[in-house]
Amino acid sequence: MRTKSIGKKKINIITLGCSKNVYDSEVLINQLKANNKEVVHEQKGDVVVINTCGFIDNAKEESINTILECVEKKEQGFIEKVFVTGCLSERYKPDLEKEIPNVDQYFGTRELPLLLKALGADYKHELVGERLVTTPRHYAYLKIAEGCDRPCSFCAIPLMRGKHISTPIEKLVKEAQALAKGGTKELILIAQDLTYYGLDLYKKRALADLLKELVKVDGIEWIRLHYAFPTGFPHDVLELMKDETKICNYLDIPLQHISDSILASMKRGTNKEKTNRLLNEFRTIVPDMAIRTTLIVGYPGETKENFEELKEWVKEQRFDRLGCFTYSHEENTTAYQLDDSISDKEKMERVNQIMEIQSQISWELNQEKIGKNFKCIIDRKEGEYFVGRTEYDSPDVDNEVLITAKDLYLSPGSFVNVKITKAEDFDLYGELV
Repeated sequence: MRTKSIGKKKINIITLGCSKNVYDSEVLINQLKANNKEVVHEQKGDVVVINTCGFIDNAKEESINTILECVEKKEQGFIEKVFVTGCLSERYKPDLEKEIPNVDQYFGTRELPLLLKALGADYKHELVGERLVTTPRHYAYLKIAEGCDRPCSFCAIPLMRGKHISTPIEKLVKEAQALAKGGTKELILIAQDLTYYGLDLYKKRALADLLKELVKVDGIEWIRLHYAFPTGFPHDVLELMKDETKICNYLDIPLQHISDSILASMKRGTNKEKTNRLLNEFRTIVPDMAIRTTLIVGYPGETKENFEELKEWVKEQRFDRLGCFTYSHEENTTAYQLDDSISDKEKMERVNQIMEIQSQISWELNQEKIGKNFKCIIDRKEGEYFVGRTEYDSPDVDNEVLITAKDLYLSPGSFVNVKITKAEDFDLYGELV
């Protein structure tokens, strides 16, 4: 049966992985819309574009399963074409073409013009930096750089995303202004590494310079920082965070481990003493800061002593937010040469131990919030509650504030003052004040 042209078909974009992929999908959707294409995000469509993640084993498995599901629907006649882009495709394109040949075409992370051409669209240079937001309209991710120059032994991101490239400040300000006009009130700055921002363009770390311009954008009330590398962190950002009310007292800084021998093998460029000094500086300059970090357990050579040291350190630091992952043995990384001898079962047991400690810490910290007032942004209504967040919480990963919806209406994106009346491990309950 002869298929019709893509121009008359609905294109469904499926996004897997991190917020950087969300951003890339939003850019793709805007380009397609500008070409008068009918585009949906994670709904039914005649043509499917899967934006994949290839970071760790679980993410790769999810991406491959999604590709296989779509290929099966194509074979059954429910989908006409399947295209694959993103990190998995960038990293494993020859293998994927061989193993899953029924995909119409594979594209890498920096092949947007070629992908658009395959979809019957032209790449519009005048739209650079513009996109259609797929998150709730009141918050949006602002990707300030692409790629990474760090040598971390366990990480495959440079293989998939390439070298660090900062986006110029003026372009980011224009993008923020366009988002604000569309109703965005919270900007979440993302990159593989915020700390490195500006070194390639301005020959200095320029995150503070960027923030000074973004806080001037009318309509933006909160600016949140995600994924700042600890080594070389620009300290002028702390002074700005302390003084500028629009910049949330929140920092996502992936520390990964604390044992000196593990940090050295991971090629993190730091050690326990420097890490603790940095955390102390954060808390001294911005005492009200919420720190989110991520850890990796089960890294090759992580002894029980290394792990016990990590556990004790988590107890001492009492991070406001913490995520923990099992080490994933990734091809073509320097750590791949090491012996991945810790069993999956042992890795998961270590994750569970860390998260049990963190759950108790989170509960204790939340108890301290009872009776206090917080400014919250409302994200949505869910069941009997309106669900919001404080400036110390990022969407999808952190605590939420639940406010009873009885005899009350709150619109998403509105800011309200809430008194906390009850607290659990990861949820707060409150009432308007």
